[in-house]
Amino acid sequence: MNSTGKELSESDLIRNYVLMGLEPSEQRYVYEHMWRPMELLFDYEKQDSVMDRFFRDYLTMKTTRIPKIDRVYEGFKAYHLNCEFSTIRELCADLLTYATYYTNMVFRRSDKAILKSLYSDIGDLRMEVAFPFLLKVHNDCAEGVITEDDLVEIIKMCISYVFRRSICDIPTNSLNKTFATLRNEIKADDYMNSIKAFFVLRDDYKKFPDDEKFEKAFVSRDIYNMRSRNFILSHLENFGNKAPIIIENYTIEHIMPQNSNPRDEWKTMLGTNWKEVQKTYLHTIGNLTLTAYNSEMSDNPFMVKMDMEGGFKESALRLNAYLVKLTEWNEQHIKERAKLLAEKAEQIWTYPEITAAELAPYQVEEKPAQKYTIDSYDINAFTRTLFDMLDRRICNLSPDVKREFKKLYIAYKLDTNFADIVVQKQRLRISLNMKFSEIHDPKGLCKDITGLGRWGNGDVEVFFEHTSEIDDVMELVEQSYKKQADE
Repeated sequence: MNSTGKELSESDLIRNYVLMGLEPSEQRYVYEHMWRPMELLFDYEKQDSVMDRFFRDYLTMKTTRIPKIDRVYEGFKAYHLNCEFSTIRELCADLLTYATYYTNMVFRRSDKAILKSLYSDIGDLRMEVAFPFLLKVHNDCAEGVITEDDLVEIIKMCISYVFRRSICDIPTNSLNKTFATLRNEIKADDYMNSIKAFFVLRDDYKKFPDDEKFEKAFVSRDIYNMRSRNFILSHLENFGNKAPIIIENYTIEHIMPQNSNPRDEWKTMLGTNWKEVQKTYLHTIGNLTLTAYNSEMSDNPFMVKMDMEGGFKESALRLNAYLVKLTEWNEQHIKERAKLLAEKAEQIWTYPEITAAELAPYQVEEKPAQKYTIDSYDINAFTRTLFDMLDRRICNLSPDVKREFKKLYIAYKLDTNFADIVVQKQRLRISLNMKFSEIHDPKGLCKDITGLGRWGNGDVEVFFEHTSEIDDVMELVEQSYKKQADE
């Protein structure tokens, strides 16, 4: 417990560890010149949780391994014993340096307008998963390895990566590992291209959506119900604008109204299939704009919204520039406006630019590999039934799940295998990539195979012999899946 009666935070424990072993004079120097200034960066009395997250991200950046949230203190001690610093003073000086970068990002501090704006974007998108990598990049900029322009470009690239994936509805549970290990991909003699190549060459659940995929998703996505809707509309309005609007002064307006039984004028304008048009496009970007007169506009006909006081015709907003040319609002115009806004979005959240020649050194020419399918194994009708049932359930756990047919078994993985299936004569043998002590197995279905030679990964073995066992088997498989997903 600390002096306020609260349990010690991870950062409290680290502070005690760092300071308590020092001689009094050294302890005083380190505290006054390094530790206390670092605490003040975090407004420590109020933001100790942020400081906890800093230590976790600092360790991730240094080691490329992500400590569990409640094991940061243990992770720090292990790092200290093997780190590059010979004294506590040197370590604390390094912590202060990186804490400065960290708090600048978290609290949106910078004397450079562009960086302050980008930090605001990072906060709005809640992309703290990128902090370990961005800490590395900020330090490289400070040490002259890259320029400030390079730093800005890299931050923009990370923002675009996270944002495009959210628009394309790609699950985010892999992003922490992606950014944790990205520093390993940097080539000092080709810094920018190595990062661009990393993003461009990702596939499956780590991919950076290209313009075609992004535009397709952007025009059809329910933007209105996204957490980032204000972020999106603000950027679309203010891109290239030297006098940006403050979005908090406006509300979101559905041009085609939300009313499930709109006025007859709307039904006529939208056509005989007006219900389908409304259902399809109501919350999409093509039908959304900003106004200070939302209540006055209500579900009025389009031309009333156009000509009223404060209506679209009087609006100075760029988002409404397309509307003032029209006399009607229908499916065609919604789609046309959506495409125009998508093209602008592609300019805001850009795809990395890299030539084929610059990309070539990072492309690995893979040798043709033996292709395996389920029919490559000695499988009969019964085991095929078992496999199809289990395979479907495992693949439905998440879009992130990848299945690979190996020579001797079928692997299911996120970043690493969480389950492997070996086809046997009258059953399936399943390896779960967990320690036997970690599995919750109330029915005693699992076998401890620690140290035994088995095809597949992990120390847990379970057999699937009857279709009636599917739910019990999946409860065990899900434990291994969740363990991999959470790490």
